[in-house]
Amino acid sequence: MPCSGPTSVHPSDRCAAERRAAGERRRGGAAGVHPEFTGGGWDEDVSRIRLVIAVGTAVGVAVAVFRLALTQQAALARRRIGKPLGERSLDADRVWRPRLEGEPLQLVLLGDSLAAGLGAEHRKETLGGRLAKATARRLQRPVRLRTLAVVGSESPDLPAQLAALEPDCRPDVAVIVVGGNDVTHRLPVALSAQHLQETIRRLRARGAEVVVGTCPDLGALRAVPQPLRRIASSLSRRLADVQAETARHAGAEPVDLRRAVGPMFFDEPEAMFSLDRFHPSALGYRRTAEALLPAVCRAAEAAVSSRRPQEPR
Repeated sequence: MPCSGPTSVHPSDRCAAERRAAGERRRGGAAGVHPEFTGGGWDEDVSRIRLVIAVGTAVGVAVAVFRLALTQQAALARRRIGKPLGERSLDADRVWRPRLEGEPLQLVLLGDSLAAGLGAEHRKETLGGRLAKATARRLQRPVRLRTLAVVGSESPDLPAQLAALEPDCRPDVAVIVVGGNDVTHRLPVALSAQHLQETIRRLRARGAEVVVGTCPDLGALRAVPQPLRRIASSLSRRLADVQAETARHAGAEPVDLRRAVGPMFFDEPEAMFSLDRFHPSALGYRRTAEALLPAVCRAAEAAVSSRRPQEPR
């Protein structure tokens, strides 16, 4: 088919020129680059790619530096706190107010060092001792305390604590206080909730009424430097919210310790903390027991009522 063009150019020359132009278009032009990527558009794309790489590198470096700083602050906090109280709490297990009439109410405590009473100087000052004594006074009947809580425990340790209870033992009331070590050891919140729910379920199956003291606000720990303290505060609040929701769904009564006693630990750290500035003092345990006591008494009354023989009609 003849090629069109000016009559002054030989037809074979015009066809050869058009074939060369078509070939250059197929190959991306004389420079080997598609027309879309010639000029300023290609330069702008390269600049954007370089910017993304630079930003990504900067963010990665910042995250690495931040993590390193938090690790160093955690090590500093551990050195500041130390273990001046040791790792063994006082043994407060006994029958409290034994001279009162009636069969002793069975009170069980599970959880970490707060539930175990580490930092108290006398057994009557531990969380369990204060709760048992005050509950006996309110109900006018003896209370037998059994402390299953272990210093340093996390939520995954709750099943093992409960397993230490004799199979035929039927506690009337169980109090669980746990969560601080979950935060400091960075346990997933879902894992903590799972073990808490399972422990409540098993206690309820034994006939116990359950009270859960939620994780305290770790932002009150002055020995922990910033910004680690703010992060610990945020994580402990999140865990406390999940614990409260888990407890309610599992049939337990939660007590928000952050709201109930947190402001006291923030405002009076010298009086509320023991010498390690991490565990409560005698006053700290007193305020914590006062916050838990109404729920414990309600649970005790419900347990006693449910086990009282019904009179024949």
